[in-house]
Amino acid sequence: MHKSLLAAALLALSAGAASAEMKLSFSGWGNIPSCTSGRPNTVGNPQFTLSGVPAGTETIEFKLVDLDVPSYDHGGARLKMTGSGKVPAGLFKYKSPCPPSGVHTYEWRATAKAGNKVLAKAAAKRRYPE
Repeated sequence: MHKSLLAAALLALSAGAASAEMKLSFSGWGNIPSCTSGRPNTVGNPQFTLSGVPAGTETIEFKLVDLDVPSYDHGGARLKMTGSGKVPAGLFKYKSPCPPSGVHTYEWRATAKAGNKVLAKAAAKRRYPE
């Protein structure tokens, strides 16, 4: 009996932790110029939606990574957390996706921080061009 209660309690705790996981989504690249030359444009960010942001989060750091060329710095931004979970399009500038040949997979990464302490991370992938 005690083992089954312990198992049920552990399952409940793990389900609660899983539901509190921070998630990031974006529905598209926004209104950016088409680019396949390998020379990115400086553009405004797409609209982001965050959920499960941990309590105590002061800032969210956004960074775009080309998973096919991860050494290239597309930039990003560190934003104060407003609590709404929505980051409007065009709030900060970054270097657009612009693969020199073919299609690349890009990943936006969001890191929730309190001071310098990392509280949670989330990522969302999308191919470009689509």
